[in-house]
Amino acid sequence: MTTTNTHVTGTARLNFAKAAPKVFRALIGFDAAAREGLDPALVELIQVRASHLNRCAYCLHMHTNDARKAGETEDRLHMVPVWREARHFFTEQEQAALALTEAVTLVADGGVPDEVYARAAAHFDEQELAHVLSLILAINTWNRVALSTAKVAGTDERG
Repeated sequence: MTTTNTHVTGTARLNFAKAAPKVFRALIGFDAAAREGLDPALVELIQVRASHLNRCAYCLHMHTNDARKAGETEDRLHMVPVWREARHFFTEQEQAALALTEAVTLVADGGVPDEVYARAAAHFDEQELAHVLSLILAINTWNRVALSTAKVAGTDERG
């Protein structure tokens, strides 16, 4: 593994995992803790939607592949960006999680509306909801790390 990533402009960027190993390990631990008790397919739907919204090709590629491994179908993966127009592809719980993912990811556009939060709270118990929120926070952090360091889609370095 190289110590830098090269952005499309040719500018080398740091290897975050190598430059800040304690922070990177803490993020991995946070991510793992967030996933606990959640359906792996739901985890990937949340990560795919946040990655769409953040325009993070690196994470989108990684999590669509992980979603397939978790049993997700191509039809549903294609419908994630337009889930409101394709509600019949998703359960009520998944729709609530996708709406919450959008609100938290785009929090600067108007916060997390009470109705979005209430809908999620109606479909998840408190512990599950805390994990869903944590997962949304984790993927948003990963998206920002990948975008800031110019990670290249298709180069999953998890090994």
